[in-house]
Amino acid sequence: MSIQLNHTIVYASDKKRSAEFLAGLLGLQVRPQYGPFLPVVTANDVALDFADAGDGAITPQHYAFLVSEEEFDAVFVRIKEAGLTYYADPGRTRPGEINHNDGGRGVYWTDPDGHILEIITHHYGGEQPF
Repeated sequence: MSIQLNHTIVYASDKKRSAEFLAGLLGLQVRPQYGPFLPVVTANDVALDFADAGDGAITPQHYAFLVSEEEFDAVFVRIKEAGLTYYADPGRTRPGEINHNDGGRGVYWTDPDGHILEIITHHYGGEQPF
């Protein structure tokens, strides 16, 4: 059996708001609640299970999504329509720009809890996935 990532938990101050934020931008659906989790599932069946952090502190994480050129265009339009600040770099020093690293395109933005989200059209190192 090949090893695959199945799911990860994303802590949020409001799991519904955060799940809907991500799903709306990526053009995905929030699936029905499963236990304490609200899942958003990507095309390769990896679930981001949103969970309320309660009184706990949220440590911002980084979540990167590999997308086709067409999907990049659609997500990027939704990012701009939402009035989100986006960046060409994870350090967020190049606002309002996209990057063209490894012959593709990439952009970063943050979710309501400070998680850093990213879309890229090529694997790092230049390999084209689509």
